[in-house]
Amino acid sequence: MTRRRDLVAYCGLYCDDCFAREGKVAELATDLKSELKSVGFERFVGVVSEVPFFKALKKYPDFTAVLDVLAASRCEKSCKEGGANPACEVRICCKEKEIEGCWVCGEFVSCEKLKFLEGVHGIAHIRNLRRLKRKGVNEFVKGKHDWYVKPPAKKSPAKRK
Repeated sequence: MTRRRDLVAYCGLYCDDCFAREGKVAELATDLKSELKSVGFERFVGVVSEVPFFKALKKYPDFTAVLDVLAASRCEKSCKEGGANPACEVRICCKEKEIEGCWVCGEFVSCEKLKFLEGVHGIAHIRNLRRLKRKGVNEFVKGKHDWYVKPPAKKSPAKRK
């Protein structure tokens, strides 16, 4: 597999590691929606959702809404090609500063614009940015990069006696 430097996002994530880029989840969700429609599953749900064993099927409309989102979760363009969120503050900032990515900026460790990534990626982007700063893009794409890294546990304040 050839790794490309243009797939390194401004935030330090590698676009080819994303499930949306691969498209498999989107394809599976589309196939499942199609299959459920072809077998008339909605009629089944309407009939059996009152049976205690099938009570979870009352949430079927929510489930189909989730399938719609998953089916649309294909991202064929990398971050640098304009894929993902066009209003991403990280991308906008890097473009305004005319830099290749956050690793070039000395503020990335404490940058508030990167905080939104923590919910999905933990501290993976920060670890990647440190690697990028240390090794450069060409070496980074050849080596290890993270998609999710659990943040360290926060220390609780010491108990006073």
